Amino acid sequence: MAELSTIARPYAEALYAAARDKNTVAQWSSVLSELAQISSNEDVREVMADPRLSKTQRKDLLLGLVKNTLPADASNFLDLLVENDRVITLPEIAEQFEDLKNRHEGSAIAKIVTAFELSETQVQELLTGLEKKFGVKLKPEITVDNSIIGGVRVTVGDQVLDTSVQAQLTRLRDTLATQ
Repeated sequence: MAELSTIARPYAEALYAAARDKNTVAQWSSVLSELAQISSNEDVREVMADPRLSKTQRKDLLLGLVKNTLPADASNFLDLLVENDRVITLPEIAEQFEDLKNRHEGSAIAKIVTAFELSETQVQELLTGLEKKFGVKLKPEITVDNSIIGGVRVTVGDQVLDTSVQAQLTRLRDTLATQ
């Protein structure tokens, strides 16, 4: 959703700049990941949109769902999001924060979809080739989806490398349909 990403961007950028200045990027990454997971739950979203709850009740509810005690800065950040009715943007803020972190580290996330489970050796070989192709250090997120039949589909940022059998069959079908 483009609107959420537009709303989340200034929060993520400000938060990343502050975290980098205080050398707490890893801590914030962990906190944001947990908050994003909580706020992406459908029941939590529903409660956060309930007009019968005060902003204090909403914040208390979110804090009650967090496993660890939040640092004061994170609690203040949560206050800001609750006050501005931006809790639903937490997953997008977390994603953009991670993108900024990766960009600063010179790395990127590689979302790899395979038809079958890959061994550690296969993953490392694949990453070595992909890192040469994309020119950055990659952090793999691997998903198994047997609907691609065989091969892999890799997404790094907005670039997609699709060597799956499913994609090849689709290209073949399209070629035959145009002739």
